Amino acid sequence: MKTLMLPLIAVLTTVASLSAQILPYPIQQKQLANGLNVVTVQFDSPGLAAFFIVMRVGSRNEVEEGVTGFAHFFEHMMFRGTEKYPRDKYNDVLKSVGAGANANTWFDRTIYHMTGDATKLETMFEIEADRFMGLKYTEHDFKTEAGAVKGEYTKNNASPYSQLEENLLNTAFDRHTYKHTTMGFLKDIVDMPNQYKYSLEFFDRYYRPEYATIVVVGDATPEQVNKLAEKYFGMWKHGSYISTVAPESKQDSTRYTHLQNGSIPPVLSLNFKTPAYSDTDINVPAIDVLNGILFSETSPLYKKLVLEEQKVRSLSGDMMFTRDPYLSSIEASLIKKEDLQYVKDEIMKAIEDFKKNGTTEKTLADTKSRMKYSYAMSIDNPTGIANSLSTFITLIGDPESLNRLYALYEKVTVNDLKAAAVKYYVPSGLTVATISADAQGGVK
Repeated sequence: MKTLMLPLIAVLTTVASLSAQILPYPIQQKQLANGLNVVTVQFDSPGLAAFFIVMRVGSRNEVEEGVTGFAHFFEHMMFRGTEKYPRDKYNDVLKSVGAGANANTWFDRTIYHMTGDATKLETMFEIEADRFMGLKYTEHDFKTEAGAVKGEYTKNNASPYSQLEENLLNTAFDRHTYKHTTMGFLKDIVDMPNQYKYSLEFFDRYYRPEYATIVVVGDATPEQVNKLAEKYFGMWKHGSYISTVAPESKQDSTRYTHLQNGSIPPVLSLNFKTPAYSDTDINVPAIDVLNGILFSETSPLYKKLVLEEQKVRSLSGDMMFTRDPYLSSIEASLIKKEDLQYVKDEIMKAIEDFKKNGTTEKTLADTKSRMKYSYAMSIDNPTGIANSLSTFITLIGDPESLNRLYALYEKVTVNDLKAAAVKYYVPSGLTVATISADAQGGVK
């Protein structure tokens, strides 16, 4: 979401002048006595400020059996209004500050955000503090929203891609809560209307200041933001619950899952177990760069499978940054289902060749440069910066990790890429997911 564009040359010049810092603006941080973190970035956006609240709670924290989907549920519930600001009044206040509030949930976090008139920043603080500390709902309200969540699941799961993701996670993980999607298991969603008491417990556990970070980016000073945070959130009571997530057991052989569906083009997804996010482990940026070299539109494999042989419609590789070890996924959309095995073999051949021969220094430098400046262009406005910092707050609690990570990218060598491929791109850590009209995937 880009609400304010800076001239391209200005962004690139600023970033280039701070080679060790991808974000060329100071990050100011303060922790209140109750554990709430407050992050401010002054940015030249006259009259505009982004206001984010990052809750480090997502489906990863749904550790009890039978009650998945509650992190996402509260993304819904938080917009139902409070005694002081019922839904209609809350929306009217948002309009008065020229903002539109929204939220999203994932494995490791739930983020609430708005961008609006910086002169009305105090109003943003007031209405958000009210709902984070004053949310109350009846059992009837709870059941109504639980029904809405089931409707959303049904709508999303009509997509074969969503069905494949659900199957993939359930196959790739045995113990860790990444085993279920953010939406949760269907059986738990169906039962959710019966879990009113548990919902109160979930909110009481996690909607506490020690799980929260306020991020303000734009036309605001740290002094102003810290003062407002203390005024409106300083009385938020610290909790006592600590979430313990079971570590995943070691995978020792390739796993498979297949979805029979002939309504869309065949899909091949190769998913390798990869490490948790870290800004000190060279393998994290190495795997990301490796994917860019092997599977981007400039790669030899892409040119062969997509442009020359025309067996594949699209090819990509992506490593998700997560708090715990997760997956690096290589995705291919094919023309014909008969080519699934061939395409899988070609991808594995490219990986094995890279393990032995690596790549050129020029290809490595070009890939890192392309990734760096692509990222730089995404942080050219208050919302983009706040969203980016929220990612790193989610992962390790510190927005400065953004700069440390991109400094680590600069250190990645060809040998680092080869070592990462040897360590992580192995059959024993692979889960293969496919979609085709056949009853079986036909891939081994």
